[in-house]
Order: sequence, then structure tokens, then C-alpha cells
Amino acid sequence: MKKRTAFIGAILSLIPLGQPLIIKTGVAVSSAGLSIFVSDNLYARGASYYLNRAYEKAEKGNYSGAIADFTRVIEINPKDGGAYYDRGVAKQALNDFYGAISDYTRAIELNPYDYAAYYNRGLVKETKGDNYGAISDYTRAIEINSKLDNAYYNRGIVKNNLKDYYGAISDYTKAIEINPTKHEAYSNRGLSKGLGLKDKKGACDDFKKAASLGNDFRISWLKTSAGKWCRNM
Repeated sequence: MKKRTAFIGAILSLIPLGQPLIIKTGVAVSSAGLSIFVSDNLYARGASYYLNRAYEKAEKGNYSGAIADFTRVIEINPKDGGAYYDRGVAKQALNDFYGAISDYTRAIELNPYDYAAYYNRGLVKETKGDNYGAISDYTRAIEINSKLDNAYYNRGIVKNNLKDYYGAISDYTKAIEINPTKHEAYSNRGLSKGLGLKDKKGACDDFKKAASLGNDFRISWLKTSAGKWCRNM
């Protein structure tokens, strides 16, 4: 578990605030179990060794080295969807977006209900400007895990960029229902209401709520001349 936790910490430091990457909290392949087949036991130890070494490398920021070790795990077991997923995360950290998409896609092929792979692939597609592809992946992640507030939130961002303000507001609202402390969803919903629908009262209410929940940008903004209209509303 320590190896995986370190991998999580190392990768999360690279992800933009408000759009967190999903990194699973599984356990590395174990070689502790006994087997009557010597070859199978060696096989398990080999996969575990490379997997743990990959996490150690990622912790040190050596994502290229981690990718090499995840690749070795895949060579040992081509059906290890988790290794494809982890390699995709490492590739995403290096901005190898095509490589990350390829690995997430393979992880999904091996496990069609891997909502995290859909979500992360959506993030990559959004980064590349593939808005409709991102929406499709976020939607599939939500279908598998309806409590995934970040999928609603990020889908709202994409819809707002496409000027689907009603759709964006609906998604931000759903993210807030799941996570009532999600201040960035209030802030973004306010933008969609104000800039998209010209609903200044609704926008101001959301901006103030975001500030009350600790949104640093909205706290500062409300003190500026630009936020004066909202302070007086």
C-alpha cells in the first residue's frame, strides 16, 4: 500500500487544481501466497517486483522509468488492466497524451466498467481539445459511478466551453449535490449563470457561496472593484 500511496502523491502534484486525476488505491501484486507450480510463483514475484519498483520510481519523479517497469509487468501479464491504467497515469504526467489514451483504452477493453480509466481518458481528451470525446468519457464514467462529482464538474467545464450553459449549470449543480463543499463548482456555476444566462443575481449568490466555502479566488474577487456589484447585491 505504501508504494501505491507514494505513486498517488507524486502524480497528484502534477494535476491542475479542480481537475484531479483518479489514481486507484489498490495493492501491488503479492507474491506471498504459496503455489504448487514453481513457474507461477516466479511469475507472480516478477510482476510484483516490477510493479513496486515502478511506484518507487514514480515517487522520485522518474516517470519514464516507471513506464518501463509497468511495461515489464504488462509483458509478464498482458491481461493486467491495472498495469495499463498505471502506465497511462505515468504517461499523462509526462504529457504523452496519445500514449495515455492508448493505455486507458486498453484498460477499458480489459475492464469495461473501469470508470477511473474513462474519467482520466476524458481529462486527456479535454486537454487535447476533444470536447465531445471528453463529454462522452465523463458520461460513461458517471453511468458506472453516479457519485463521481469530479466527472460532473469537469463535464460542466467542457459544456460551458461549448456554450451549453444550461447543461453546464446542470452538471455543476449535480456535483454540488454530491459534494456540498465543492466551492469550485459554485464559482463555475456562477460564471455560467452570469456570462451565459445574464443571471447576475444567481451568479452573485454562487460567488458568495464559493467564498464562504473557502474559494480563495472568490474571496479576493469580492474585495475588488470588479466584485463591487456583487458585494452590494
